[in-house]
Amino acid sequence: MPLGTMTGSTVRPAHTFSIVARDPATGDLGVAVQSHWFSVGANVAWAEAGVGAVATQSFTEVSYGPKGLALMREGVAAPEAMAQLIAADSQSNVRQLGFVDAEGRTAAHTGDRCIAFAGHHIGNGYTVQSNLMGNDKVVSAMSAAFEAARGDLAARMLAALDAAQAVGGDIRGCQSAALKVVSGKKSATPWAERKMDLRVDDSPAPLSELRRLVDLARAYDHMNRGDAAIEAGDVNGAVEHYSAAATAVPDNAEMVYWQGVALAGHGDMERAMPLFKKAFAADPGWIELTRRLPAAGLLPDKAAERVVAGQK
Repeated sequence: MPLGTMTGSTVRPAHTFSIVARDPATGDLGVAVQSHWFSVGANVAWAEAGVGAVATQSFTEVSYGPKGLALMREGVAAPEAMAQLIAADSQSNVRQLGFVDAEGRTAAHTGDRCIAFAGHHIGNGYTVQSNLMGNDKVVSAMSAAFEAARGDLAARMLAALDAAQAVGGDIRGCQSAALKVVSGKKSATPWAERKMDLRVDDSPAPLSELRRLVDLARAYDHMNRGDAAIEAGDVNGAVEHYSAAATAVPDNAEMVYWQGVALAGHGDMERAMPLFKKAFAADPGWIELTRRLPAAGLLPDKAAERVVAGQK
């Protein structure tokens, strides 16, 4: 099919390998992808809590994402949802797709006009798919890596992407990557069930950068749990989560600072002061911010005065 005759699609293929998967232990749903294409996550990767995940690639028809999720939201199984959309697509022979629903039912499609090497594998609760690869090893490498990997869904999907790149990956190299993980819980507020939504839009090493962002997201999750523990009056539990976050990203001044604010706000100045000192040493702008917190109700006046005075 000449490029000039195509409508409603990306006119150049997203040279892509991806995985969609459901974690059988938690029910989490996810999609992860790398491509030699700018901002691949904006078009290829789709997921909704308690509903499913979709990868739509090759000559990408973006509507497979929202339409596929809409069908699965209504209870249509992933294979049937994909089949309905393919049947309505006159250009399905250039599409590549992976679907998984909240029950772990999966489907994949590689049109016969996708650019070689192109193929997919449907596993137990996951699919992997790739097109325009340097060789025919990518799909089997991804599948084996995902099945052998340990950890949560994000870790296992990252292992699959790394394996694809290690055996050759895209024939033209790499540029962008993305990873989404959502809860298996269907909710009227699906945005509250989003666990990770990370994109690397342009990088010479997108998988390395994506892994860095995943590590950072885990650290901030510990921060959020620490804040929740503070609100519940569990200072020791909060310190445990804050320490885990600091261990993961020890040079993050903002993370250190807000730990100090949470502890100082609950009267634990002994633990808070060293954190403030570290943050202020990184950037004295944090001192001025501390002066502004009482007006916003984020720190008692006396605590803020003591913190600022302690830095002189």
